[in-house]
Amino acid sequence: MTPPFIWRRRALKFAALALCATPLAGLAQSPAAPPAPIRLALIESMSGPFANTGEAVFRNLLWAVERVNARGGVKLPGGARPLQLDRYDSKGQNEEALSALRAAMDDGARIVLQGNSSATAAALVDAVDKNNERDPARRVIFLNYAAVDPALTNERCSFWHFRFDAHADMRVAALMDVVKDDASLKRTYLIGQDYSFGQAVLREVRRQLGVQRPDVEIVGDELHPMGKVKDFAPYATKILASGAQAVFTGNWGNDLTLLVKAAREAGFNGSFYTFYGNALGAPAAIGDAGIGRVVAVADWLPNVQTVQSEAFYRAFRARFPKPADDYVHMRMQLLVESLAQAVERAGSVEAVAVARALEQADVSLYGQRGRMRAADHQFQQQLVVGVMDRQGKPGVQFDVEGSGYGFRVIKTIAPERAELPTSCKMKRPQ
Repeated sequence: MTPPFIWRRRALKFAALALCATPLAGLAQSPAAPPAPIRLALIESMSGPFANTGEAVFRNLLWAVERVNARGGVKLPGGARPLQLDRYDSKGQNEEALSALRAAMDDGARIVLQGNSSATAAALVDAVDKNNERDPARRVIFLNYAAVDPALTNERCSFWHFRFDAHADMRVAALMDVVKDDASLKRTYLIGQDYSFGQAVLREVRRQLGVQRPDVEIVGDELHPMGKVKDFAPYATKILASGAQAVFTGNWGNDLTLLVKAAREAGFNGSFYTFYGNALGAPAAIGDAGIGRVVAVADWLPNVQTVQSEAFYRAFRARFPKPADDYVHMRMQLLVESLAQAVERAGSVEAVAVARALEQADVSLYGQRGRMRAADHQFQQQLVVGVMDRQGKPGVQFDVEGSGYGFRVIKTIAPERAELPTSCKMKRPQ
């Protein structure tokens, strides 16, 4: 018979083996941890007077992120990683945007996206520059889809900042391609938001009118507080009294919608040359008075007459079918595609490597191609100019936001014609 102490020794041995084996068995049965996502921090107005613009941007970027993730994510040497889009509310204030930047960095984001407000973009560029010099381990790249103050890729250019929208001078030049052929235009009114972008637009309109149409008289030239005017009737009254035949404005969001609505109600029958008159309530607000009169410039419009463009637009509407959500921008899709391409080319998410790869970005989507100019980080792509008309008219297959009005493309400016010189003196990291 085996002595009792031998049994005790064997029991302890088996227990020890069981304790060692249990974690191994658990590891063998548990699924592999999913790859860590590449976090993108969207810093925008998600509340306040421009909340609709922030939500519209979020939908665009979300759709782009979903497309990248649907094909397996961003391919890296250690395995593909998905993109993750996080929202941070700037509340339309620069200080809130800077706080959001710090929160995003603390959360692990190293790619920041913003665009609605050039003043906010300038504040973020400065903050990112300082952070990246002071804290190389937490460097951040800033991708800008809509802040179009020309200074951001000229005298204030930064290695860490990339702009995917045509800047204000490029957009004004595209509008002037239409104005120069309108011999009937003799008097115009200039109005804009009183901050860096609004000032830049009016300054460039004055300059280019002087070069291309010196015969056109500027009968009004004023700035108004951004996001604070609730009633534009007094401005509309002045526009009407001036005898202007056209209004030039870089207004966006509610500042544009309320302006065109007030002008319509005041009886203004002239033209509006706009950057953003093709969306966010403006067509519905101006109604029939805008037919043939509201002109907008963009990188792309839904009624670009190609099979690929139509497929792109239909795909977006299938994802976001509500008429109120009908706000799609090709450039935001190209931005995310450029980022995915750059990370894969860099083989890393390290900021310097990704930034250098972004300088070489050259992407195409649904027939639209864009490339990044390394000298100033200004994206180069075609621009189109459209004029408002009723849906169903020739060239107006699609309307805007269920309004019954769409934009017929009347000018297409090739990338090489849209491109302008830069004064950027890029300071690159060693």
